Amino acid sequence: MMGGPNAKLLRQMQAQLAKIQEELAEETVEATAGGGAVKVVMTGQQRVRAVQLDPAALDPEDVELLQDMIVAAMNEALAKSQELAARRLSALTGGLKLPGMF
Repeated sequence: MMGGPNAKLLRQMQAQLAKIQEELAEETVEATAGGGAVKVVMTGQQRVRAVQLDPAALDPEDVELLQDMIVAAMNEALAKSQELAARRLSALTGGLKLPGMF
């Protein structure tokens, strides 16, 4: 059984990490493509909260363009979400790059 100052520090870090993860589940980022024709809202835990499409972007003659805009907005939202998570976690890790943490 671990004891002493290291165990206390580890427990504090685990509690902080859990709090950060809870906050990231609630925080969102937004990304758009096609001049706002496609909007993606994603949490700080990389979960898609919403995808909004401008009805004007729904051209049955050009489905490929709409698909490309959705992919672009999703990728941008993912990058923003990962950056948000990395910023929040860097406060805990003191800027250290830990394996598995963005």
